[in-house]
Amino acid sequence: MKLQFAIGSIALIAVAVTMMYVTDFTAYLGNDPATCNNCHVMDAVYEGWYHGGHKQWATCADCHTPHALIPKYFVKTRSGINHVSAFVLGEIPAAIRARGSSLEVAQENCVRCHAETVSNIPDGQADAGRYCFDCHRDTAHGQRGISFLPYQDKENK
Repeated sequence: MKLQFAIGSIALIAVAVTMMYVTDFTAYLGNDPATCNNCHVMDAVYEGWYHGGHKQWATCADCHTPHALIPKYFVKTRSGINHVSAFVLGEIPAAIRARGSSLEVAQENCVRCHAETVSNIPDGQADAGRYCFDCHRDTAHGQRGISFLPYQDKENK
């Protein structure tokens, strides 16, 4: 029984290590935006960020993950599992939409980076129950509905 358990454990570890190697797992632990652009679904979002105003100040992880170490990697792990399962099951959406928890993280990061600006907003606006990006939709990723890809440089209607 112990031998079977040991062999099974070693086989499971070997499969996990092989999968991590094949998928270049460690790249996803970093903050390189090119890694986020590995999936074609992210092309327009990546291009919008690349040509937008935030490129010189923030990477994907700066806006889309918490900054504390453990919550950051918890969010990265949860997102990675969602992305891998969508890819494996063939359920890749035409456009990725942020979930509620992702919206909260992005909002917290907007306020964290722009604390001085937020403090100058007239009373009632900063806590009006809206996200920063409800009004500032085009700030991080450029104008929505327009592809930055050279072969589709027009509005999508």
